[in-house]
Amino acid sequence: MNRKLISIVFLCSFASSALAFDLGDIDVGKALDSLKKAQQASADIDESKEIQLGGGIASNLLGAAPLLKNQRVQKYVNDVGMWLALQTERPNLPWRFGVLDDNDVNAFAAPGGYVFVTRGLLAQMRSEAELAGVLAHEMSHILRKHYLEAIKKGARTGLMAEFAGEALKGGGADPAFNKLVSAGTEVYARGLDKEDEFEADRMGVVIATRAGYDPYGLPTVLQTLQGMNVQDSSLALLFKTHPALGERLSLLDRLMYGQFDRYENQPDHARRFMAVMGNTGILFHR
Repeated sequence: MNRKLISIVFLCSFASSALAFDLGDIDVGKALDSLKKAQQASADIDESKEIQLGGGIASNLLGAAPLLKNQRVQKYVNDVGMWLALQTERPNLPWRFGVLDDNDVNAFAAPGGYVFVTRGLLAQMRSEAELAGVLAHEMSHILRKHYLEAIKKGARTGLMAEFAGEALKGGGADPAFNKLVSAGTEVYARGLDKEDEFEADRMGVVIATRAGYDPYGLPTVLQTLQGMNVQDSSLALLFKTHPALGERLSLLDRLMYGQFDRYENQPDHARRFMAVMGNTGILFHR
């Protein structure tokens, strides 16, 4: 045995001895179990679990606000969303898009491909490019797993580890799974990190542009919301959970300046949008 190896063996023996004698009252087995759970909780959630968790959260969102009972509008929003999905790196997710029958101005995404826009937000739009910009923003949260990461941060480590480690197999019948879904749903009241929202804005513009839409659809919606009365209660949750509209528009302006000029003549499909929405009574009259 050479000198270097002898030194390593000595140091390892010393470290083992130190661990053996200096741990005091620490329960080594419990500590190792906690470490294992922390490692599992920080591990990636595979796609099937992402979809399972997202389905539970989507059910909760639908429990708070049902789908709008207008099949034509629902199909139209789904068609636009599915076209956008084909332009992303995850086209094979089971994407689902829906309009919630809710006067609040907002949109939501849940892990696994669930995207909702409220009737109140749809009422403020005037073109398909605007709808595409909003849907693409929400899809970006799913593509970058923003909600999934927020849920992992907020949920109890043990609960997330059980979910990642195959311990929760009962789906909606499993109380622990339901706790995780509840923890995930709470994220919607807190909102995501500002940087997540800014990233979703940037990606939303790129996805909508790639899909052939006027790239200024999302900025136009943000400008419309900026022009609304800040005291309007329908905006309360949106303002609470998102960065200031002026900041978002300023960052998009810097991103898009000189970079999207060649795409500005792409269609906004306002006529197609109005043909579907015009007689529904959804649109807000300005």
